[in-house]
Amino acid sequence: MALTAILFPGQGSQVPGMREQVERVRPDLLELVAGAVGEDPFARVEEGTRFAQPAIFCASLAGWTELGRPDGDFMAGHSLGELGALVAAGCLQEDDGVRLVALRGRLMQEAGERAALDGEEGPAGGMLALLGPGAAEHAPTLAEEHGLAVANDNCPTQVVLSGRRSSLPSAARAARELGLRPMEVPVTGAFHSPMMQPAVAQFAAALEGVRLYPGRVPVMSAVTAEPFDDVRARLAEALVRPVRWRETLLELRARGVERFIEVGPGRVLTGLVKRTLSDVELVHA
Repeated sequence: MALTAILFPGQGSQVPGMREQVERVRPDLLELVAGAVGEDPFARVEEGTRFAQPAIFCASLAGWTELGRPDGDFMAGHSLGELGALVAAGCLQEDDGVRLVALRGRLMQEAGERAALDGEEGPAGGMLALLGPGAAEHAPTLAEEHGLAVANDNCPTQVVLSGRRSSLPSAARAARELGLRPMEVPVTGAFHSPMMQPAVAQFAAALEGVRLYPGRVPVMSAVTAEPFDDVRARLAEALVRPVRWRETLLELRARGVERFIEVGPGRVLTGLVKRTLSDVELVHA
């Protein structure tokens, strides 16, 4: 029997009109998230992770609600989308999810904005997308040779490296020589790399303070590309570990998933599924 997976997007999927959808479908979330962030994050969504993550989280839950709150057979989230998936699956209470995503966004932005080392100007860390056929095959070697980390293994033709900003130009040159198209990602930190380590302890402490529940459906961890085992440990590790999204999609397909429903803003994940899997049905809320 064909199975369905519900997908929750991560940072970078924001689109105009997100706030209007939340206000129409889940107006209660606006007050909740403004209290957690300290202000309305939608008004400053383009200003950094601190605002983008909670805004996308709320928009994703609104999209899921508007679709009828489907469970599917599995749920999965890309990076911050894991929190939306865990809330939707019933593993995490919604108010705890809002507080965690607000804290996560703030801690990641603060870690990314640490004073640059070695006389560099601007953020010490950055991210470089590798685009084109062979990206997934070449990324690990490029990362190792240039002192970077594989941050997002998104699909066979899109992998993102993360680390010292000063190392990105040489990695970009090497990628071009391999026939790839490198593109620096407009972020203020080296997300999903060891440079996010300063954010881990406080986020892990916050996770210890929330209650977890058995979910109605399995939620995949993009850290392991398997269903969550230890939710607190995997969410904390996700700050410094790669997003193994390509492998997560392949594992879902191996478990019988043939229908993928993206419930958040934008169509980023729909595109990644299309580039990774064939003969599957794609639906966007």
